[in-house]
Amino acid sequence: MTLSAFLVQLLNGLAGASSLFLVSVGLSLIFGVTRIVNFAHGSFYMVGIYAAYWLCDKMGAAGWFWPAMVVAPLIVGALGATVEMLLLRRIYHAPELFQLLATFALVLVIKDASLYLWGPEDLLGPRAPGLSASVEILGRQFPSYDLFLIVIGPVVLGLLWLLLTRTRFGTLVRAATQDREMVGALGVNQAWLFTAVFALGSMLAGLGGALQLPREPVNLGLDLSIIGDAFVVVVVGGMGSIPGAYVAALLIAEIKAICYGIGTVEWLGMSFSFSKLTLVVEFLVMAVVLVVRPWGLMGKQQGISRNSAPPEDPLRAASKSYKIGIGVLFAALVALPWVTASSPYTTVLAIDLLTAALFAASLHFIMGPAGMHSFGHAAYFGLGAYGGALMVRNLGLPMEVALVLAPLNAALGAVICGWFCVRLSGVYLAMLTLAFAQIIWSVTFQWDDFTGGSNGLTGVWPAEWLADKKAYYLLTLCAVALGLYQLRRLLFSPFGYAMRASRDSVLRADAIGLNIKNIQWLAFVLAALYAGVAGALFAFSKGSISPDGMAVGKSVDGLVMVLLGGLQTLAGPVVGAVSFTWLQDAVARNTDYWRALMGGVILLLVLAFPQGIAGAAQALSQRWMASRKGSAA
Repeated sequence: MTLSAFLVQLLNGLAGASSLFLVSVGLSLIFGVTRIVNFAHGSFYMVGIYAAYWLCDKMGAAGWFWPAMVVAPLIVGALGATVEMLLLRRIYHAPELFQLLATFALVLVIKDASLYLWGPEDLLGPRAPGLSASVEILGRQFPSYDLFLIVIGPVVLGLLWLLLTRTRFGTLVRAATQDREMVGALGVNQAWLFTAVFALGSMLAGLGGALQLPREPVNLGLDLSIIGDAFVVVVVGGMGSIPGAYVAALLIAEIKAICYGIGTVEWLGMSFSFSKLTLVVEFLVMAVVLVVRPWGLMGKQQGISRNSAPPEDPLRAASKSYKIGIGVLFAALVALPWVTASSPYTTVLAIDLLTAALFAASLHFIMGPAGMHSFGHAAYFGLGAYGGALMVRNLGLPMEVALVLAPLNAALGAVICGWFCVRLSGVYLAMLTLAFAQIIWSVTFQWDDFTGGSNGLTGVWPAEWLADKKAYYLLTLCAVALGLYQLRRLLFSPFGYAMRASRDSVLRADAIGLNIKNIQWLAFVLAALYAGVAGALFAFSKGSISPDGMAVGKSVDGLVMVLLGGLQTLAGPVVGAVSFTWLQDAVARNTDYWRALMGGVILLLVLAFPQGIAGAAQALSQRWMASRKGSAA
């Protein structure tokens, strides 16, 4: 690559950095003040570019392009304020993860609303009037509009600095970032402060989207494509740090641009494609930064909290009536294929429900009792699935042997990744799990000769004696039931008590001699092992596996299952997995707008049952028992 080409690639990186900064800085502001991990931030970005396109299309592209760059962010800001007042304000006192669940539901609703308003086709926006040409730089043509974007980033950074350091509003924002409760104690109207910050963050996301109108097609996939990058920038720069967001965006965008510029390199008779690294380079950067500096490049290190976690009811052994109920349920599930013989699809759906239940239970094992949040648990589901498929296809092992050994592949991956992850906590731990998951996904997606690449692996069927769906269903039922039983037993073992002690109070657990990191590490590996079991069962049930089985979307589905069922109950992940998977299947088969309907249902459940479905049922049962005892006395 020549020097001129290299410098032009650096300029491309600067343009990309400005666009990425505009989205990320809004997310950083919202998290810093409200402490909400806003999954819907990418949706506001998407609405921004759609709104700009609509304004240009309806009013005339030539005359309305630049006004649209102003009006579209204002529309998105108003939408953000409305969402905050009508929804998020009602759940600020709910657990943070349930706030995340609510914003995920918003993603589904906004996506289908956009589908209804603008259709499924890609839309091409107009060029920017006055900046549609290109300029010559070092003998190469460079778009004038990209030069404009290069300037926009520092300008917005400067304006935000003035806003946050030279105004009363900025003083309140900085104070709320440090201590929200103290700001409220001083008489500041927190509700309106949160609304203003959420509107400002949404407006910045809308601005970032609108400015992309001349550069890329408008489509429904922009929300999820941008949110991952935005999270990475915020975490790498430091949560709540505005300059950190710009530095991180600049670092990631320039590394991507350099990878594109290098392209394919021949060395020692081997070809290395640096352009393929662009799929995962930001996650590699995030992993390195979080391992070396866990609080981000310009973030502040947080001290260990001396407070214990909110008190929870201790786990109790299953009552006699509970055991009888489980026995009856198991007998009913055994009989299900014959009872529903007229509807073979029911057996197929039941297998999906069972594998989803084990996957969700394995994630709950580290999220609930261990207190470790994971955004990348699907990686171990995928490692189990691919492990089983490759053992059958490449090694020629019997399916039965592959099914037993495949989970060890997932556990091995967790041994390596977990060693780094358990050294962090909170959102930083969650983001590091996401980074490792994306690295694993990228390798799987691009290793065509071994994993089949984007096409995945096919022809992975069960043994002959399991060819009948009824037989494979019974195998899945027994494997899942055994897995759920073992996970429950682990929670009542000395290891389970040590794990929950480490979650509830780090200082007290350390004071009594518990090796907290080793306990969390082992919990991480065990959760991955059972996720691998679920993945292997899933692969053999479908006869194939693709990289989608370990993508971010699969991890998000697991989070939704756990939170929907209830984080504080052992039955919660099973209830959530069955409810979510069944609802997704039923709704998707009956309407094109299944995401909006599903998102609406999730929002209603979050508002009505902030403890999850199983948690709400448990609370109602306890109140009923207490009232019976009171009336008897």
